[in-house]
Amino acid sequence: MKLKIKKGDTVQVRTGNDKGNSGRVLEIDTVKLRVLVEGINIRKKHTRPSASNQQGGIISKEMPIHYSNIQLVDSDGKNTRTGVKKEEKGGVISTIRIARTNGKEI
Repeated sequence: MKLKIKKGDTVQVRTGNDKGNSGRVLEIDTVKLRVLVEGINIRKKHTRPSASNQQGGIISKEMPIHYSNIQLVDSDGKNTRTGVKKEEKGGVISTIRIARTNGKEI
């Protein structure tokens, strides 16, 4: 399934414990429809000592949230839906994502 949000986009959480907070998309799982957002849905994880982590202990880690619980943020800082505009430059047609709220390029 093709999602309208891409890696590096700024999104805002619509529901859940982090409602109203925004962050940058770090990773997208298109199979499970989950998105990893920077600084959102932080959970504690207990780790055992290993070669990479000698001491072990409790670490804070960002966990993925469902795609339906976030919305893209435009350049003005408002939630928006996405649209597509086609432009022709030198005989080549390219598609550009635009924000529905202000019509600017994302």
